[in-house]
Amino acid sequence: MIERYTLPEMGNLWTEAYKLKTWLQVEIAVCEAQAELGYIPTAAVEEIKAKANFDPKRVLEIEAEVRHDVIAFLTNVNEYVGDVGRYIHLGLTSSDVLDTALALQLVASLDVVMQRLEELISVIRQKAKEHRTTVMIGRSHGIHAEPITFGFKLAGWLAEVLRHQERLKILRETIAVGKMSGAVGTYANIEPRVEAIACQKLGLKPDTASTQVISRDRHADFVQQFALLAASIERFAVEIRNLQRTDVLEVEEFFSKGQKGSSAMPHKRNPIRSERLTGMARLVRSHAGAALENIALWHERDISHSSVERVILPDTCILTHFMLKEITDLVKNLLVYPDNMEQNLYCYGGVVFSQRVLLALVDKGISREEAYAIVQGNAHTAWNKPDGNFHELIVKDSRVTQKLSSAEIEACFDPQQHLRHLEQVYQRLGI
Repeated sequence: MIERYTLPEMGNLWTEAYKLKTWLQVEIAVCEAQAELGYIPTAAVEEIKAKANFDPKRVLEIEAEVRHDVIAFLTNVNEYVGDVGRYIHLGLTSSDVLDTALALQLVASLDVVMQRLEELISVIRQKAKEHRTTVMIGRSHGIHAEPITFGFKLAGWLAEVLRHQERLKILRETIAVGKMSGAVGTYANIEPRVEAIACQKLGLKPDTASTQVISRDRHADFVQQFALLAASIERFAVEIRNLQRTDVLEVEEFFSKGQKGSSAMPHKRNPIRSERLTGMARLVRSHAGAALENIALWHERDISHSSVERVILPDTCILTHFMLKEITDLVKNLLVYPDNMEQNLYCYGGVVFSQRVLLALVDKGISREEAYAIVQGNAHTAWNKPDGNFHELIVKDSRVTQKLSSAEIEACFDPQQHLRHLEQVYQRLGI
């Protein structure tokens, strides 16, 4: 991933040095397990732990000759540990190290993402509290529908993010899996007990039934869950983009001092962060497709997944992490314009209260078909007219006033009627 979108706390987990560090963790954990079971001398393990090291540049130099990354790594480690290096990698195949170490990277990345997710949850909840009574128009098909509050809109975001939090907790269990089962997963040259002890030391569980690799459905699940989270972030970003349109302008991204929106048009205040998030979500989703393709490997293993994962796993983690930081800052500093919300709500004389008038007429004994025709006729007369006023048309329509009193008509235009049950939603979410 390019530096522009790489934040240090996540980017550091996907450096070459960190990857090799996890490889060494796995190798040492296996050595410790072997020693506990009496297969190699404890003193040798202590010497390995004291001396073991690696130089990423040196590993690359060796790899250029041997054309095998794990062999290059082991060769370099042995340059540090000397004779006791013969106890390293006993009974293992390369994927025992690669897949188990990859699990450590994925778990660490997931923990960082979940921490960022907690921050987003807190920010959305706080913003929803601030605007729990800020009335605005709800929209369906992009068209004015009925009143809601901005806090209620944010409540929907909060509920969605909380579902992601639960999914990621389950995902952590799914991905925190290691394997030290040998060349085709049969433990031919290493005992399952070694795997169990080593995995416990690493904070992992042994895979239930591995081949030479951990099956890639787990990794596809990982990428898909991140893609799902990215899709939700995109949904929030698209909503902000729509609400920031000049003809709507109910919310707006914070525009900092000195910021400029256009090289040509000084007036521009563009939703650039929301647009950036939309683009990033497309990237993460594309990686989900590649992760699904990686599941179908030949027999007990081929290497077709490896080159794909070198790109999609770090990029997915780094991008999703960046997206979480962006959307959190965006929501926290979002500019909200209640006056514009109210103005938009009452355009065309409160035409959005049509259903309340319809139901009031039906309650007075008029057939639904007749009541619908009366209300729709008035609504469409007011619609898209500079001086269109649904309220005035209703109060002047004798078919309405014969059935409804002035107080009953005014009650139909009270937005609070639409909001009286929202407290139940807020209580469910702790808003």
